[in-house]
Parts: sequence; structure tokens; C-alpha cells
Amino acid sequence: GQIVYSIAEETESGASVGNIAKDLGIDAATLSARKFRMITGSSKQYFNINASTGALSVNEPIDREQLCELKSVCVLSYELVLENPLELYRMEFKVLDINDNSPSFPLSEYHINMPEFLSPGARFTLPNAQDLDEGANSVQNYTLSPDEHFYLEMQIRGDGSKYPELVLKKALDREQQATHRLVLTAKDGGNPPKSGDVPVIVTVLDTNDNAPEFEQSVYRASILENSPSGTLVVQVHATDLDEGPNGEVRYSFSNTTSADLQRMFSIHPHTGEVTVNGVLAVHRPLLEMLIEARDNGAFGMSSTAKLLVEITDVNNHGPEITITSLSSPIPEDAVPGTVIALLSILDKDPGENGKVTCQISENLPFQLKPSLQNYYSLVTSELLDRELTSEYNITITATDLGSPPITTQKSVWVQISDVNDNAPVFSADAFDVFVEENNPLGAFLYQVSASDPDIGENGRVSYTLRNSTVAGSALTSFLSMNLANGSIYAKRAFDFEQLRSFYFQVEAKDNGSPALSAAITVNVYISDQNDNAPAILYPTSQNGSIAVEVVPRLADEDYLVTKVVADDEDNAQNAWLSYHLAHSSDSTLFQLSPHTGELRTTRSMRSTDFLKHKVVVVVRDHGEPPLSSTVTVGILLADTLPQALPDFDDSGEPPPLLNATNIYLIVSLACVSFIFAAFIFFLAIIRL
Repeated sequence: GQIVYSIAEETESGASVGNIAKDLGIDAATLSARKFRMITGSSKQYFNINASTGALSVNEPIDREQLCELKSVCVLSYELVLENPLELYRMEFKVLDINDNSPSFPLSEYHINMPEFLSPGARFTLPNAQDLDEGANSVQNYTLSPDEHFYLEMQIRGDGSKYPELVLKKALDREQQATHRLVLTAKDGGNPPKSGDVPVIVTVLDTNDNAPEFEQSVYRASILENSPSGTLVVQVHATDLDEGPNGEVRYSFSNTTSADLQRMFSIHPHTGEVTVNGVLAVHRPLLEMLIEARDNGAFGMSSTAKLLVEITDVNNHGPEITITSLSSPIPEDAVPGTVIALLSILDKDPGENGKVTCQISENLPFQLKPSLQNYYSLVTSELLDRELTSEYNITITATDLGSPPITTQKSVWVQISDVNDNAPVFSADAFDVFVEENNPLGAFLYQVSASDPDIGENGRVSYTLRNSTVAGSALTSFLSMNLANGSIYAKRAFDFEQLRSFYFQVEAKDNGSPALSAAITVNVYISDQNDNAPAILYPTSQNGSIAVEVVPRLADEDYLVTKVVADDEDNAQNAWLSYHLAHSSDSTLFQLSPHTGELRTTRSMRSTDFLKHKVVVVVRDHGEPPLSSTVTVGILLADTLPQALPDFDDSGEPPPLLNATNIYLIVSLACVSFIFAAFIFFLAIIRL
């Protein structure tokens, strides 16, 4: 928004101007919290705002004439910037003129030379008074001290400006009075009015009765503001009807022309050529000078003409980019349209040369929006993603409409702050873990891993086991987990025969607010070890006795005596069983199938065969190392089942001729016989 205040110049410090909070509809209590500040291009801060009440007061008296020089309207522009949210208000202070300056003349006194032979009605230009005030407070009229020879008359130039002329009312007589002293008074229209006086000394001459006359009363010219020294502006020309030295004209700037303009321009005294004499360091589009033409008579006569020089602007100023406010970093979840920065772009050239276009690169998620005059807002145009781009270097390009145009660039560095908008992501859809049974307690099983592209606490991932049961027991009785790195450890030894596989879920959660999480299924497969020996199911013994099988006395060859049946709780090759005869009382009578465990006769039974036989069967798995079990089977050859089973502690085979006992008896007998023979031999020797 925009608000305009009016204030008279020279208003004392502390004087109230208004209440900015009330005038703009702002809560005065929020001014400090919203970091209010006033921005102006002026070198001085003429106004203050009370942060508690919003009262606007004068900080320093304003001198309108010093601030705005000859401008008809004097305006001070301020911008009020508020943050949270970012708002910009434009304030204009119209400085009203007061009558604080009296009219003054450039010189302390003026001299006019008049030939005595001039007729009544002759006119002489008088100097204009200068009053720094404007409007009605400037010079309004002139008066002349009473004199019988002169009176004052106002004249109007071609451009409408007025100037005083001294008119001869009565012929002069130098012999009676050679000098006339007059007082010219200039009055302004203030209330009360102010005035300024200057003495006008008229010297009566008796020669040179014609003054030079310009061809034009007002000369107009136009030059470029960057014109080099020596550039011709205009050539003035005046004629003098007198002859000889009295008709020779010399040109110069009038004393009423300011010293600054006389330094910028020079005029040739003989040709009347006005040229550029230095750098045109002015900020006004129109310059006004008075040129005087004076003849070379003994008492030179002069006349003046006005020269108006229009300074044509050249595009010699580039746009100036100022960052008034910048918010960085900004969260990545900022909605489109969020204001990032407030820019002020100003070109000191007037007209088209001072008009500026502003843009940024099209491939950025930002755009420039015009705000108040010469202000732009840098806003987001789409959603941001810090994980894709964490910072932006935005180059702002401002180009004026001059010919050739001038371009200025300024870089704005905007960082994107992280928002917890990404949940952890596991490296796979599921994890399979293989572990051997009989593992040690605390054994490392697996390490799950999840990544989170967020940073800081938003990207720090912790892991937990989701509550579940395995084989009727809580999961936490089987496993434990490192919360920081996702390592999984066994809390008990697994038994393949009891639990072959199970699954559970691991949850990965970041430390953002609110926290985001993801879960994954972990399948645990327990591999078998050869930790179970074969179990013999048949035949079985009771109370430590040997299992007995009855075979017909004259059974045929390949008769099925029995089938050894065994089972192994292990899996795969650890449960592959083979059957072997470890011992047989008659190795020629029985054979055992290694794959089926069938015990059969190898030939037909004979009547001479022993009635009792005993075989030992070994059942062995294919594990590494292999485990085995044995079973002893007693075989009774009988056609009918006896009422009482015989004792199979001995095999029923004939004892061998040379067993350990027999050998012992034979050795003992041999020793005794040898000793007895030796004794007899000894006795015989003695007798002989």
C-alpha cells in the first residue's frame, strides 16, 4: 500500500506527523517483532517511528531548498518493510514550502552606464532577484526608489518569464548630475512578505547611444549529456547600429548566470559560440543562462538574451540491484509463492533509459514478481526438493531500455533446509538369513540396512524388532538387535529338528518430527547339522534282552529273517541311512541289504546248522562325521515257537579248540612237565 503525508519544512524535531500503524491498519504491538525498518535513498533519516505506538515524528528539520533545490514539488520517498510475513508499504512526504528565504541579488550593487543623449523611454535591463522559496513565497514584484528621471516596468520574455526594466522617464543631463543612485527592491508573496534590496548606480555618459540587440530574446539548444568538451551548443548573434568601437560587440555570460554553469560552458567573446567546457555534471533536464552582448564603446552598452539548453539523456547508468530482504535458508516444503527476497532495482537515467526489465533463469523453481515501484519479489514457483538440489545460485539480470541497453547482474545464494519428507528405504524387498543349528549364544546372524536421503536427525535411522511370536514364544526370546546399526544376534541356540524356519519384521525409523518409518520381512532358515544318531525302531529289545527272530528249521535260501527299521531326525544326507552287518555267528548263513535293512538267508538251512545264531546290525547315516546305532538280533531255528526263549548270551556255536583258556592250560602243563623232567634229570646226575 501507499500513504502520503504533508509536512512543512523546518518543522522542529519531535513534532508529530501521524501514526503509521493506525494509518496503515497495522497492529503497533507487532512492529518490533516484525523487524520494521524504514528505507530511503536520502543520506539523512528525517523521520522516526515509535516501535511501541507506531507514532511517526520528525527526527531532523528539513530544509526544502537544500533538499529539492528548484523543484516545484518536493517529495521524500520512504519504504516501510515488515517481516513475518514480508510486507512493503510506500510512504511519501510532501515537504511544503514556508517563506524562510528573502529575495537576494547575485551582486552587492549594479552599475548602469547611460549616454546623456538618450530620449525618454529608453530601457535598461535590471537584474533578477533570486528567492529559493517556491510558488507564492518566491519573488512576486519589484519596486524602485523614487526618482524623477526613472521608473520601473516589468517585461515578459518569450518563454513567459518576467524581468524588471529601468525606463528613462526624463532626459539626462550629465552636467547637472553625472550619477544617479537608485535602490531596487524585490518582494516575495509570503506572509509576512520578505524583501531584498540592491543599489543600482546609473552613470551618465555622453557617447555611444545604441546598445547591441540580439536576433532572438530566447535561444534554445539541445545536447547530449555525455558531450565532450568543445562541443558547440549554439551561436548567438547581436548587432549594434553604432560604428567603430561603439558597434563592436563582445559576448559574455551575465553575472546572474550561476558560477557552476559558467564553468560547464564557455562563450567565445567575438563569435558568440557557446561550447561545452567540461563534464555536464547536472541532474536537471533544462539549463537556463543569460548571455550579455556589450559594445566596445567608451561607455559600453549591453543587452541580454536567455539561453535554454536541454540536456538529452544518454544511457550511461546501469541498473542498480539492491537486496532489501533475504530469507535463507528456506524449508524444502515451502509452498509455491513463498517470498524469498525483496529486491530494489533502480536506474538513475530518466525516461526510457531508466526503465528496467528484470529476469532470472527459466530452469529454476523461482520467479520474479513486480511489487511496488522499482521493487520485485523473488518467490518460489514450484515445490522444492532438498534431496535433488540443496542450494541455488540465482542470477538476477536487470536490463534497461536504453540504446544500447546496459545489463547488470547480481547473484543471490539460497540454501534449502531439510524437512523430514523421506521415510527410510531398505536395500531389498526382503532379507533371507541362513543359520546353522546349535549356534553359540550371541552369534551374529545378519545386518539389515536402510538409507534415508534426509540429513541430520531426519536422516538418522534406528532399527527395532516388531513384536511377534515364534513357535509360541516371543520373538525377543530368540533374537536381539543393535538399534544403531541393524545387527541381529541370536539369544538362543536353534534346533533344526524343532524349528526349521521362521520370519519376523524389522522396522527402520528416522529421528525426524514426526518420525517416518518402513518395515521389511526377514526370513530365517535354519540349516541342519548331523547331531542325531539313527534311532532303531525295529527290532527292539525289552529290559536289556536281545530281540529274537524265529526262523523255520529248514528255511529256504533268501528267506526274510527280519527287517531292521531305523529313523534319523536329521535332514538330507544327515538322514540318509545304510545298514551293515557288524558281526554274525555264521557269516555264510546271513546277508543284510545295505539300503532296505532286510536280513535274509544266503542258503537253505541244514540239519547240521546250529539252532541259535546272533547277528549285530550297524545303522549309519551319511553326515559329517557320520553317526551310527547298533542292534543285536538273536535268530532261533525252530519250526514252532518255543514256550521259553533260550539264552542268547552265548552264540550256540561249538567252542573253538584253541581258545584263551585252553592255551593257558596247555602252557601250564608244558611248564610243569618241563620242570618235572629237569628235576628227574638233576637227580640222575647226582646219583651218578
